[in-house]
Amino acid sequence: MQQLAQETRTVIIYESPHRLLKCLNQLAEVCGEERQASVSRELTKIHEETINGNLRELIDHFSKKTVKGEIVIIIHGK
Repeated sequence: MQQLAQETRTVIIYESPHRLLKCLNQLAEVCGEERQASVSRELTKIHEETINGNLRELIDHFSKKTVKGEIVIIIHGK
């Protein structure tokens, strides 16, 4: 995670729905809560969803709901 915090390129992470909040919290800890990111789930499927914002906004959004499906996290470079 420390290396991701210093990365200047966009980073793409595939994550399980069970670990999504833990991963977002860890990213916010090392990258800062204001780092811009996007979480997409169920890409190319009927329940496709993409949420954009900073890491704090994403944590708030996904802590209010049960997440299912395949997850992709995209993090803006430093």
